[in-house]
This record gives sequence, structure tokens and C-alpha cells, in this order.
Amino acid sequence: MVTLKEVHKPSQLVFACIPLFFGAQQIVEGCLWLTLPGVNFVNFQKIATYCYLIMAQVLWPTLIPVSVLLMENNRKRKLILHVLLGVGISLSLYYAFCLVSFHVKPEIMGYHILYKTDFPDSFAMAAFIVYLIVTITPLFISGIKRTHLLGLLMFLSCLITGLFFTQYLISVWCFFAALISIVIFLILRDSKKVFNIKKIELLKISSVIHSHK
Repeated sequence: MVTLKEVHKPSQLVFACIPLFFGAQQIVEGCLWLTLPGVNFVNFQKIATYCYLIMAQVLWPTLIPVSVLLMENNRKRKLILHVLLGVGISLSLYYAFCLVSFHVKPEIMGYHILYKTDFPDSFAMAAFIVYLIVTITPLFISGIKRTHLLGLLMFLSCLITGLFFTQYLISVWCFFAALISIVIFLILRDSKKVFNIKKIELLKISSVIHSHK
């Protein structure tokens, strides 16, 4: 909610909602964690599992490029972001197809949740690489201040998770990403400051013009 207070343009609304989506995702996984040991919550576990994976695999490949594209004003950058959005939508559709067509089973293992799936192995690495491209690259392409920092932190957190928590990448990386999303507040706050400064300058110019009439 704090990030939403820093929104001063409609184009920033989707970007500002990212921490809220991450928060909701963590709440869903928290509920899943609490119910996994029990056998009386099978239906709830299934709903929570699919809600979590829909956000992790279907939502983010499209939402990240969209949120950055909406804020971007540079024509060349917008063109690249449109391409990444198209790729992201395709990946979202692929993961949606996998979630509908194949099995998913969450298990608590090594103090983490392991999401066991039987998605096609032949596409797994390619899909993951594309996932990284469409969720991180837009942050480096954007001309908005500090988005590069957000992109760097996202990449480093993915690298660390991949090295030390390989089996639990979906769960652990999303947790790190939720913490890192605080940078979005800083991005919007800086943007708001610049916007207010420009607004004051325009008011001063306007007052000078009116005073000479």
C-alpha cells in the first residue's frame, strides 16, 4: 500500500502493485506450508499450490514487461519492451498449458517447499532462460531511475538461489524477489520528487508569464 501512495501517474499503477502481488503470493505459500503436513486439507493444498504457481509462472512473465512498458516514454525502448512482452505472453501461455495438462505436487523438503512437476524436460531449461529474459531484461532497458538496480538485485538473487537452492528455485527466488520489491518504493518516490520539481517550475513559469500580461 505504501508504494501506491507514491503513484502520481496512472501509468505507474501496475508497477506499484508488484509488491502487493508478491505479498499475496507469499501469504498463499505460507498457508500452503501450514497445511502441507495435514491430510485433511488436500483440496485447500491443491488450490493454494495452483494459485502460487499461476502467480509465479504465469503472471510474472507478462506483468513485469507490461509494468515497465506502461511507464516508458522512449520510443526505441518501448519497441524492445513490446517484443519482450510478446515473448512473455507466449511463455505465460506455455506455463498455463503445463499447469492444466500436467501434475503438480508440493512437498516439504529441506525446510523448503519443493514443487514437483512432470512438465516436459526438453523445454524446461529453455523456458527458464526465457523467463529470466522477460522478467529481468525490461528493468535494464527502462529509462526510469533505479530500475537497473532492481534488475541487478533480481538477477543476483536468482543466481544465489540457483547455486544454493536449486531444487527450490520457484519458492526461494520468489521470497527474495518479494523482499527486493521494496526498491519499487524508492523508484516511485524518486519519480514523484522529479515530477513535483517539474510541476513547481512550470507553475513559476506560468506565474511569470501571467505577471507580464
